[in-house]
This record gives sequence, structure tokens and C-alpha cells, in this order.
Amino acid sequence: MEIPAGARLKSAVCDTEVVVTKGLADGPGLYCGGASMLAAGEEAGASESPALDPQRAGGTVLGKRYTDASGALEVLCVKAGRGSLALGEEPLSLRQAKPLPSSD
Repeated sequence: MEIPAGARLKSAVCDTEVVVTKGLADGPGLYCGGASMLAAGEEAGASESPALDPQRAGGTVLGKRYTDASGALEVLCVKAGRGSLALGEEPLSLRQAKPLPSSD
């Protein structure tokens, strides 16, 4: 599944919203709280009533960037929520800031 840079996605099970800052040409889908993420204007179907998976309820932090282990995908959280982000079954981790060199 392609996840293009600039795409705005929202969780189907919590308040989390993200913007893709570094896209992925092909791979598994992006999930939040155990459910597939939706495009910003899209609504979950009436037959679909996903619930937040307690095992994937670590939460997201507003203004933080999340990335996969390879660094191929990066998303920016624009609205915090209770669900954890994952690329397929692989959880996304909080991207750490690069340390600046000392200015001695």
C-alpha cells in the first residue's frame, strides 16, 4: 500500500491524526490502535465498527514525529489520541532529535 508524503490520516478508533512527512512507496498499511487509518475526510463504514485494541493503546503525542525501524516512513502527530501507531504489525517509535555539536 502506498502512503504518500503530505497525506493527512486519522484514526478510526481514537482522536489521533497525523500528516505523512516521509512517504512509503509500497508496504503494509498504517494502523492506529489496531485499526487501519483513514484519509482525513473519510468515515468508517457502518458495517465497520472498530474498537481500540487495549494492547495498542499507548497513545500519541501532539507535535512529535514517529518513524518505523528502517526510517522509510515518518509521520507527524497533529492531534493526539489514545491509540499507538504501527506500520502493519511493526510499532512506530518516537523519533529522537539529533544532538547538536557542542559550541565550546
